[in-house]
Amino acid sequence: MTMRAELEVGIARLRAEIAGLHSELTRYELVVWTGGNISGRVVGADLFVIKPSGVSYEDLAPENMILCDLEGTVVPGTPGAARAPSVDTAAHAYVYRSMPEVGGVAHTHSPYAVAWATLGEPIPCVTTTMEAEFGGEIPVGPLARIGDDSIGRGIVGTLAGHRSPAVLMQSHGPFTIGPDARTAVKTAVLVEDAARVAHLARQLGEPRELTPSATSPITTKKSYTTSRKETQ
Repeated sequence: MTMRAELEVGIARLRAEIAGLHSELTRYELVVWTGGNISGRVVGADLFVIKPSGVSYEDLAPENMILCDLEGTVVPGTPGAARAPSVDTAAHAYVYRSMPEVGGVAHTHSPYAVAWATLGEPIPCVTTTMEAEFGGEIPVGPLARIGDDSIGRGIVGTLAGHRSPAVLMQSHGPFTIGPDARTAVKTAVLVEDAARVAHLARQLGEPRELTPSATSPITTKKSYTTSRKETQ
């Protein structure tokens, strides 16, 4: 098989994966209407696949996923190219350009996590499960404009050197990253669970926040760091 053929097969598989993963967002009630999005990096190319804008979740299919370059520009002549990509495409592109180790990005409007985001308050680390997954609290990123790369800059700036694979963008909602799209979606599910548990604990009293020293045997997750700096 030629390199070109291998790339085309890889893109086709990624389209199917990204389309299918969106059903997990509705399954776990992390989105409403057409909100939220998932993207995945194409292995071996400076490309990624992302959800189209304004398409109902039940109508998502591999052929209407959108292929973009790392500037967030739709690749012409490819399936789905006639549609507009997700409004968060520029943010996803910025993450991929800045963090080469990231292979998947997910964004949801899950209600408990969004509630913490509206407070501009990190989700406190109150369970050993959360410490193992996020390395501590889930941080808050800055209030950022929707539609350009401002959100991407906020994600990268907040997560650089941080052990968390998730960030709450202030007054917006959670974005999660991972080595692949499926991992980013799994993390989005766990963000909402952590947000709900922390909220319920606050209703009962003042929860005890965990520190690395209290749970050191399971503190093994890698920090996310930016491997390349862009001109600001």
